Amino acid sequence: MSRIAVIDFETTGISISQGSRATEVAIVLMENGQPVDRYQSLMNAGVSIPPFITQLTGITNAMVAAAPAATQVMAEAARFVGDTPMVAHNAGFDRRFWQAELALAGLPAPQPFACTVLLSRRLYPEAPSHKLGMLAERFALPRKGAAHRALVDAEMAAWLLVRIQHDLRERHGVAEPDHAFLCALQTCTTKALPRFLAAHGRRPVH
Repeated sequence: MSRIAVIDFETTGISISQGSRATEVAIVLMENGQPVDRYQSLMNAGVSIPPFITQLTGITNAMVAAAPAATQVMAEAARFVGDTPMVAHNAGFDRRFWQAELALAGLPAPQPFACTVLLSRRLYPEAPSHKLGMLAERFALPRKGAAHRALVDAEMAAWLLVRIQHDLRERHGVAEPDHAFLCALQTCTTKALPRFLAAHGRRPVH
């Protein structure tokens, strides 16, 4: 199975249009269901971190003041990812910051994104919550450290991706649930989903 890069950002807020910037990025490269490499760095975008964000993430203004410039970090992250397709939990958020921070560094962001929130909603509609921490608990995923730090969350999302791909193979008979398949799956409507899975599986959907 081809490589997939699982990414997570910590940021100063949720709105790029209102000046929010990234404070930390982490990327886990996955291949054949295992992590093969990691990149993580705090970054200094020259923007103050609100107190409630520091309380949530533990990332302080002093920490980012001592960190490399955001443009340097994003250039390193872009080289690390290359043209590898990407996955994130709530990918719309991370894709926006990936594209915006790379644009500020004068770099393109051509990588396609798949979203483990959308995928989990398709495959596990019975789950009471599709938040990353709740799904990690539900599936007893490996977890190293507190949430809301980029590498911890990226690794949890990577193991959730592994679980999703495992269930696609074992429950639905999808021989190769690669990134292109995941992107198609996440756009399926509830009505179309059983037909889509059955069409791509080796056996009927349970």
